[in-house]
Amino acid sequence: MRNVKSYLAATALMGILATGAVADDIAVVGGTAFTMKGGEKIENATVLIHDGKITAVGAGIAVPDGYSIIDAKGKWVTPGLMVAGTRMGLVEVSSWAGVDDSNASKYKTPLALDVAWGINPDNTIIPITRVEGVTRVTVGFGNTKGLFGGLGAVIHLGDDTDLVVRSKAFTTVAVGDAGAREVGSRSAVWQTLYAKFDGAKAHMEKAAEKAKKKEGDKKPKADKPNPERDALVSILKGEMTLIMGADKASDLRHIMTFKAKYPAMKIAVGGAQEGWRVADALAAAKIPVIIGGMSALPGSFETLGATMHNAARLSKAGVKVAFVGDQTHNARLAPQHAGNAVAHGMSWDAAMAALTTVPASIFGMSDSYGTLVSGMDADVVVWDGDPLELMASPSAVIIQGQSQSLESRQTKLRDRYMEIPRSPAYKK
Repeated sequence: MRNVKSYLAATALMGILATGAVADDIAVVGGTAFTMKGGEKIENATVLIHDGKITAVGAGIAVPDGYSIIDAKGKWVTPGLMVAGTRMGLVEVSSWAGVDDSNASKYKTPLALDVAWGINPDNTIIPITRVEGVTRVTVGFGNTKGLFGGLGAVIHLGDDTDLVVRSKAFTTVAVGDAGAREVGSRSAVWQTLYAKFDGAKAHMEKAAEKAKKKEGDKKPKADKPNPERDALVSILKGEMTLIMGADKASDLRHIMTFKAKYPAMKIAVGGAQEGWRVADALAAAKIPVIIGGMSALPGSFETLGATMHNAARLSKAGVKVAFVGDQTHNARLAPQHAGNAVAHGMSWDAAMAALTTVPASIFGMSDSYGTLVSGMDADVVVWDGDPLELMASPSAVIIQGQSQSLESRQTKLRDRYMEIPRSPAYKK
């Protein structure tokens, strides 16, 4: 009986812990707020945060009693940044052997796998990324069998036990060189994709017709479970974003043709190093792109048109652009990539949107994240300068209404070895 009581007590405690950290009442006062809403910039702004949400943003707003005040005078205030394309929470630093929950290469149907099951909130990479002003990332598998990459999630980087903001938010599919290597050729890639989605579309239409028929008291026969088919149907309906990995301009044209056949899909391109060559067409098709560190030299035959002006040309054509970092461990470098894009012609507003409102739109969260306006999730960062400048850094990070520590494994190591005590016998 004692063991049973102990188990029940422990279970109750875990239930309390699982509810997450309690949000604070916070007022960020005196900074310049970049709301990311139509280029709005508010001097001497006050941002009020209550119950995990932004409740007011403006100049001259009175601060209610009981609020913790963050002095942002002379500083910049923005929404928290979001970075796509990580395995955060699934992998650790490379010297920690055996920690890799991103590898699903032995499972035959990756579209049945939800990455959210493996995310570890104690991952040391999370605070390292958080202290650089990144408050949300997408998480996907690093290695899967076949063309698809499994079901990815969006997580916040707060100090919490449950980081998942949206599970089954997206999946990836390789249609460039990586996909061709997987199934033999680009022709095989597209034949496979059209066959799979046509089959899912036929099933969806049949199910809709079946639902319309009157069968009296007789219950319709339930379909056998088929997670892959269900995921394909969800993509067809636009409930889940399909990120199609490609760089070459000809591959991007095939993606646009694919989108035209399935207009309800939410499609984004991952990579798009030659995107500038078809920028007008991408804009007309309303297909956003997610790009990484820019390159002026081709790394392969499919990136012969690589240029540092890619992001600027895409943005000027009307394409929505988002950024990734340098893989998982350096996802925090995405603001640096955005700054490089500005240095090569992209507007500052478009570069900041690429780290806030654009990823929010791509991954279906525009109603809760990406702008500093009333009603949005309180992901707020106070910076000591321009976030896109290399030497700028956050002086305060708030995630879902909770102030975060600016300490990480790296800052602890820095502080530990900043001054090494000298031996008494040491001589200059």
